[in-house]
Amino acid sequence: MTGLIHIYHGDGKGKTTAAVGSAVRAAGRGKKVLIARFLKTDDSGEVMGLGHVPGITLLPCDENFGFSWEMSDVQRKAASLYYNNLFRMAWEMAAGQDGADGFDMLVLDEVIGACGLGFVREDVVVEMLRGKPGGLEVVMTGRGPSDELMECADYITEMVMRRHPFEKGISAREGIEY
Repeated sequence: MTGLIHIYHGDGKGKTTAAVGSAVRAAGRGKKVLIARFLKTDDSGEVMGLGHVPGITLLPCDENFGFSWEMSDVQRKAASLYYNNLFRMAWEMAAGQDGADGFDMLVLDEVIGACGLGFVREDVVVEMLRGKPGGLEVVMTGRGPSDELMECADYITEMVMRRHPFEKGISAREGIEY
């Protein structure tokens, strides 16, 4: 199978949902899927659910740095070190560079936002994408992908927010938004 690159981006709801759907579909067909999540905590419904799906490996997001606009310089440096290491570990595992067999699909949830905030080196992501193993399917999500990231992609889907409950003062709801 030829592995392709997907980008789900935009200001609308559904980026992670689409990526998780792709992961479940692949696992349902016997594919090995690795998921790494950036800029999020593990307190989310998909984390709890995906842990029960055979064929899906979910890397833990052990650190919570809070909102980027509230971080100190020290926190930003710590976040950058953590997320760059998470990206490298996920890539090495997915590509089989860690001595294991590798994976068929790699989901990098919110890696686009992590690149935009300077927490993951985009030049490294682009280099890895351009040299990825031929059979590895890569799914990336987040807001504001650069032109360079989009040039790497075979699929680009933009989620556009037309209406959102937050506009009515309704906070994120457990099991729906997280």
